[in-house]
Amino acid sequence: MSIIVENITKLYKEQKALNNVSFNVNENEIVGFLGPNGAGKSTMMKIITCYIPPTEGKVKVCGFDINDQSIDVRKNIGYLPEHNPLYLDMYVKEFLVFIGGLYKVKNINQRVKEMIDLTGLQIEQNKKIGALSKGYRQRVGLAQAMIHDPKVLIMDEPTTGLDPNQLEEIRGLIKKLGKEKTVMLSTHIMQEVEAVCDRVIIINHGDIVANDTTQSLKQYKAKQIISVEFDSIIDLSKIQSIEGVELVKQLEGNKYQIITSDEKDIRKDIFNIAVQNNIGVLTLNKEEQKMEDVFKELTKK
Repeated sequence: MSIIVENITKLYKEQKALNNVSFNVNENEIVGFLGPNGAGKSTMMKIITCYIPPTEGKVKVCGFDINDQSIDVRKNIGYLPEHNPLYLDMYVKEFLVFIGGLYKVKNINQRVKEMIDLTGLQIEQNKKIGALSKGYRQRVGLAQAMIHDPKVLIMDEPTTGLDPNQLEEIRGLIKKLGKEKTVMLSTHIMQEVEAVCDRVIIINHGDIVANDTTQSLKQYKAKQIISVEFDSIIDLSKIQSIEGVELVKQLEGNKYQIITSDEKDIRKDIFNIAVQNNIGVLTLNKEEQKMEDVFKELTKK
């Protein structure tokens, strides 16, 4: 195991940020660490990276204990915090050389070039960090997190401020890194979770409420979601009379969304009702439950 978290509790005076949290992260695994604002995500990441101590419990990273072997833990971790701290008056290349020097990286100039190429900073490498856009500053943060070739990468909101093209590039980079390193990242973007993560851990009010693969989680209290468009208005009570239908929403025009917890496929019933009422069906689709729906269900108060 790259990361072993055992019974971690964190108190801020009377407030309990983490409540007896335990989980493991395997080698070469990309794990999404999700939760609403204030759930304890950043606190957990700060504990793993030795930034703050836990009140109770143990954490090991690559076999090293965060309390007794914190220097060894930090050598094996690359960390990109939520609020990316950079020296804005330094040039990109100069900053990466500086960070590499702190880690005593060998062949530092070659390593800096590799990081600049890997994160797409070639055009911006001779600019001051303060002159960069938010997206490029985030790339600098990623480069500094990887400069010492750590075995574990901890990323708190790594794609904040990136445009759609940059999002795709960074997600591709994270997936590539996950083949060689252990990656743990937090994000509020559910599409990102489905695109890059092997497994998802969801935390709510300091408690772990889910720990499974994205595919398995999408089956959590799975509901049928049917989208249908008729060629004219239909009496909603006709659809609501179908066995298993929980909710019918009228969207724009003659489009409707039908939600049911019944495992039975009701598309045939919808079509039959339309025929009985002399109404044409223009589209009829069965949608898969999304991670966003699961997240809302697991973290609702």
